[in-house]
Amino acid sequence: MNDSGDCRPLASAEEIHTYLVERLNLALRGPEMFGGEIALQILMNHLLMAEREPDPIGRLRSTWQERGAWTSLGVTGAFRELVPKPKYNCGMASVYAEFAQARGWLRPDRTLASDAYRAMVDQVRDWVGEDRTWADVTDRFGPPSVLFGGSNPLYSKSLGYLADDPALPMVVFHLWNGTEPGPGDGWPPAHEQPLLLAVRHGHGPFPGTFTFTPHGHRLRPPTLEQAWLA
Repeated sequence: MNDSGDCRPLASAEEIHTYLVERLNLALRGPEMFGGEIALQILMNHLLMAEREPDPIGRLRSTWQERGAWTSLGVTGAFRELVPKPKYNCGMASVYAEFAQARGWLRPDRTLASDAYRAMVDQVRDWVGEDRTWADVTDRFGPPSVLFGGSNPLYSKSLGYLADDPALPMVVFHLWNGTEPGPGDGWPPAHEQPLLLAVRHGHGPFPGTFTFTPHGHRLRPPTLEQAWLA
């Protein structure tokens, strides 16, 4: 019996951990439905507490800040400087998914064999030298390991590809569907399916891990210096 007088047994630590991992994977795939970046942080903090880890989120933030992947607005703020949508939740979620992958929490829909992963990495930066669509990405590389943002073509999304070896970094395609940036925040969408803005890969300085398509270059937000000179 617990303190409330309820005789029902409480869930075990393993059951709670399994439940949190399941919820985290749902939240990564649909961050806007779960509350965005704060919700991911809360779920991860609960998981880390269950695993008896002392303040790893604080250390993770410091690492992201050093890389340029964290601002006063979190990872969302880092994307704001690189993509046209002020709140690019699917991109933000892909960064948290990389941490989940390292912790063994991420449950991909599929993984790539080593040769297929290496072939992707070797060619993708040149491949995005031309404008591409969502269909172009999946036709060329197959369905993603994780789809961040859902399957509705009216909305932006990110496609993450993972190798069988969990130590290898995720390859993420960031796609956008909207009008030119402006008061309407890119709605209604101007395209039948999202257009590829950039591919992201690697562990170096965050902006340097992006390779932009021509369309992505055109839609990049102005830097603070450019905004001041305008």
